[in-house]
Amino acid sequence: MLKAKTRWEVDCPDEQTVRRLAEEADIAPLLAKLLVRRGVRTAAEAAAFLDPLGQPFHDPFLLDGMERAVRRLERAINTGELVLVYGDYDADGVCSTSVMVSALKEAGASVEFYIPNRFTEGYGPNLAAFRAAKERGVSVIVTVDNGIAAVDEIAAANEWGLDVIVTDHHEPGPVLPEAYAIIHPKKPGSTYPFRDLAGVGVAFKVAHALLGRVPRHLLDLVAIGTIADLVPLVGENRLLAAQGLEALRETNRVGLRALWRQCRIDAMTVNEQTVGFAIAPRLNAAGRLGGADPAVALLMTDDEGEAARLAQEMDELNRERQQLVAQMAEEAAEMVRRQFPPEEHRVLVVAGEGWNPGVVGIVASKLVEQFYRPAVVLSMDREKGIAKGSARSIHGFDLFASLSQCRDILPHFGGHPMAAGMTLALDDVEELRERLNAIAARTLSDDDFTPPTFIDAACSVDELTLSAARSFERLAPFGVSNPRPLLLIEEVAVETMRRVGANGAHMKAVFSQNGAAIDAIGFGLGPLCEEIAPGACVSAVGELSVNEWNGLAKPQLSLCDVAVSSCQVFDVRGCRDVHPLIERMPKEKRLLVLFRRETENQLNLTAFRDELHYVASDEEAGALAIDGRYVVLLDLPPKLRRLAVLLGNGQPERIYAVFAQPEAQFFRTFPTRDHFKWFYAFLHKYRSFPLAERGGQLARARGWTEETVHFMAKVFLELEFIREQDGVISLVHAPEKRDLHESPTYRRRRDELEVEQQLLYSTYEQLKRCLAEMTRSQTYEEANV
Repeated sequence: MLKAKTRWEVDCPDEQTVRRLAEEADIAPLLAKLLVRRGVRTAAEAAAFLDPLGQPFHDPFLLDGMERAVRRLERAINTGELVLVYGDYDADGVCSTSVMVSALKEAGASVEFYIPNRFTEGYGPNLAAFRAAKERGVSVIVTVDNGIAAVDEIAAANEWGLDVIVTDHHEPGPVLPEAYAIIHPKKPGSTYPFRDLAGVGVAFKVAHALLGRVPRHLLDLVAIGTIADLVPLVGENRLLAAQGLEALRETNRVGLRALWRQCRIDAMTVNEQTVGFAIAPRLNAAGRLGGADPAVALLMTDDEGEAARLAQEMDELNRERQQLVAQMAEEAAEMVRRQFPPEEHRVLVVAGEGWNPGVVGIVASKLVEQFYRPAVVLSMDREKGIAKGSARSIHGFDLFASLSQCRDILPHFGGHPMAAGMTLALDDVEELRERLNAIAARTLSDDDFTPPTFIDAACSVDELTLSAARSFERLAPFGVSNPRPLLLIEEVAVETMRRVGANGAHMKAVFSQNGAAIDAIGFGLGPLCEEIAPGACVSAVGELSVNEWNGLAKPQLSLCDVAVSSCQVFDVRGCRDVHPLIERMPKEKRLLVLFRRETENQLNLTAFRDELHYVASDEEAGALAIDGRYVVLLDLPPKLRRLAVLLGNGQPERIYAVFAQPEAQFFRTFPTRDHFKWFYAFLHKYRSFPLAERGGQLARARGWTEETVHFMAKVFLELEFIREQDGVISLVHAPEKRDLHESPTYRRRRDELEVEQQLLYSTYEQLKRCLAEMTRSQTYEEANV
């Protein structure tokens, strides 16, 4: 058995719906199944999903407050008022700022932008910044990617004669600010057809309304912000991302082109992964380590020299950010292990003095990844008496809803179900920890702490064709709510399997089922080659893709998890040094069994003495719990029944057959009845025989071993056929008739020989069958390691 690393959750869409969609849309059933999984039910919806480049955007004026906001901006443009775009310091905020500033400039506005400093001002509007804007002559402020929680700040702005237009996408609180206009797809009462726009998506809708046309020249920025903010890539976000990526590949934006060169990005291959792992981290780095203004400047500059300088600066800041994150993440993880062990804390809340507030969100993500618990990471400022930080969650725990229950100790917080930011008093950190853990205790089950893997479809190997792999590409761009499809193949045979890559870090395999085969690659899964039998039946989860090599295209499954449901027998007979074998196993899983005490010294098992289970009787064998264990059979049992009692006592995950034996019975003669008959006749003829003196001579004369002669003599003694005195044996007159099996020595030798024949000298298949007959499951896979 090999347990999956995660909790597999397989979606089972209605088969009738799948068949109908496949027929009506003229697509393969597997693709239809994936579309149904994504909420697609009709041929028209399938066509729209599979062709995001040809779909129109929603009318921006469907957003409540849009008409009022546009009228106010047009008035500001016509009267020459100064407009301030108030942004945020992450990639979404930077792109939102750039989109809004660009649209306002294009419409003829006099416009500035302002992004608060993460370290000195924190997230969202603040009174000092609003007051300074008023003093500079600003009359209209447009927030982007923030503002929905700025109730007090906007109230003050109103008193100062500032008109504030809020454009945001974060979760609205119970009280909304009294802004001049609020443009928010989740605003209470909103009838806008799509609720999950990113901040840059909302800014784009304003730009659309203000300019009177779809501003396609801004779609490159919209793609970056939308993908970077991890909003669901379905609905209108899918259109923004797909059309935006097309624009991004062809962008003439000087700053982005400079970033391509700095990071060695091929513009024509830019996709959602490029944005998520190369572009967004560099735009984020500026705001994480200092001010975000350089990131906006990079996106909006027309100067080649400035663009090159800013691109290099972003790249260097990102490297600095990576080093900082690695250091803080290790400190935070060590704090968890020492002070807040996961087995006692359902939510991890850690705080450190001097931790950079700009990267606490990334560190929280790493804690979630390592411990799979919701995590809050706070940077403490003892001088101000406050802690500022970020939180990341796990599936099933709504961060925003949970933090909303702690509003009385969170003067500033906001976010989403899976991520949030906050500020609180240092004295309230422990209170926050206790409250969140109490909420988690009520809402999360033990199963929730095993990471889930959401599988799109279970399928057969013959469905994993090159055509299917190519059709999956039509589902891109991938992201939240539209992940790369994960497929499950169950109980497939392992045709070949080997370790590849540096130090054998990766696994390369071929799986087969009913005559069809699929190549598979498991990055980082190389060690599993020692955990799976080459001929085993496995279940595997992975992504189907196209592997092109030397002009040949083949379908390939990129593995993320593998499991074996049946117990596996690992054949390690003849292993001289069992230490590496045992040490590879989890200590809580391994069960070290020996039937002879001498085996401890023979195999030098002193280091494992506390784990050794000596089974000296059938009763002890029956009392040993083996369920879910890795049973290591270090030596041979004296008889098959003892092993059968042991293995019949539960369902182990694995059996490792070592079967060390000091002296093999195979190389001893087991006398037949004819042997015994001749020996008895010999004694009858001579009446007595000096066994100690002449036993060897007799054996040589007969072609036997001396041990064989002594063995038969001992059997006769136990059956009381002969007597022995001073090394001389003689027949008993008229002994009682008895069978050879009544001799304990005879039975023991017979049992030992049977054990060796069945367990030691059998083939792999014979060993597997023998052990299967002794267990409940009757289903084993073998491994030859």
